[in-house]
Amino acid sequence: MEEIEVRRSTPVLVDPAPCDEDINMLLRAAQLAPDHGRLKPWKYIVVRDEARHSLGKLYLQAALVEKPELSEERKERTIKMPLRAPLIIIAVAQVIEGHKVPVLEQVVATGAAVQNMLLTAQSLGFGAMWRTGGMAYSDIVKKGLGLRPEDVIVAYLYIGSVGLEPKPRPDIDYRTCCVEWEG
Repeated sequence: MEEIEVRRSTPVLVDPAPCDEDINMLLRAAQLAPDHGRLKPWKYIVVRDEARHSLGKLYLQAALVEKPELSEERKERTIKMPLRAPLIIIAVAQVIEGHKVPVLEQVVATGAAVQNMLLTAQSLGFGAMWRTGGMAYSDIVKKGLGLRPEDVIVAYLYIGSVGLEPKPRPDIDYRTCCVEWEG
């Protein structure tokens, strides 16, 4: 329970990044997520080093198709997005449409796998931030990553050493989101 209570999204992530052994642990933890039908609908794309710059160029390409008159400042911010952390793991639900396990459950299973990676990153002493945004929904980005249009980018999981401690979380009262059904 403590790992869950202390986990925070970490907005500033720096080197060093997780090493190959740590990345293997993150991906192993992801494989242990609940998975209705044992479909293993997930795929993970590890992006680090110079590949982050290539991902930034792909983001810019997608942004310019969406909005050709993008300002220079916005172009610069877009191309630098993957540089927010030394490691990105892109979690993708490679959905099987028409399967007895609904698409939503396949996507949720991938989300559970991402949560496993977040908690594992925390236990390894790293910070992490789960992001999506427009680039998770871009067909150009999906194509550039070798994905199918029906695939769902569930998370860009940014991981690295904590560069700035995240803000403390206020106490949470579970009763604000819970009711007891009495039939």
